[in-house]
Amino acid sequence: MTIYERTESIAKERGLSMPELERKAGLGEKSIYSWKRSTPNSEKLARVADVLHVSTDYLLGRTAIKNVESNKVPKADILDDETILAFDGMEIEESEKEKLRDYARYIISLREKENK
Repeated sequence: MTIYERTESIAKERGLSMPELERKAGLGEKSIYSWKRSTPNSEKLARVADVLHVSTDYLLGRTAIKNVESNKVPKADILDDETILAFDGMEIEESEKEKLRDYARYIISLREKENK
């Protein structure tokens, strides 16, 4: 599948026409159609990838994974009481969680003092 074909396919999946995609990406009219004959520069490819919420590697055919972000481990905030803390697959007791939160607050306060 070519860059153009991948772009067209994912645009249809996202409910976008090619003119809409070009407008949202800030490209000129019929710009993406020219990708049938030539390879786009990295800036234009990145803009289109951002609008489509896919990686440039996906559009280039280097990966079948549409969005690299979806494969990243989500971040958790240790200070959030709703965050489930565990170690080695076992949940940590509430009293131990509070000690960890206290230590995290201490580290944050040290960083804030350093940044002043």
